[in-house]
Amino acid sequence: MTSTNERVFRPWGWYEDLLEGPGYKLKRLWIDAGQRLSLQRHRHRSENWTVAAGSGALLCDDHWTSAIPETTLHIPCGAVHRAEAGEEGLLLIEVQHGALLQESDIERLEDDFGRVLR
Repeated sequence: MTSTNERVFRPWGWYEDLLEGPGYKLKRLWIDAGQRLSLQRHRHRSENWTVAAGSGALLCDDHWTSAIPETTLHIPCGAVHRAEAGEEGLLLIEVQHGALLQESDIERLEDDFGRVLR
């Protein structure tokens, strides 16, 4: 089990890897007000998001869910997903499960910041 709290900044906000062990990783993500994550999917992991603070919207495949504190969303491996922050920003707790728990397992389908799409 590894614990780290290094904050990694992205154009949409930041994330921190909080805890990692065999087959799982725990992260905290902050999405700045009015920003959104890329439309993406993962080949090697599933994710569970819990809204800790703020508001916005969460997408999994073709279904949108309002994001308010205590909202949870399960994202199966291979599902297309995205999170969008409202006026106050959005704080998510993310639990990943799978064989490959690295940023290299992000396939971006759309991106507001011109990052390379895979």
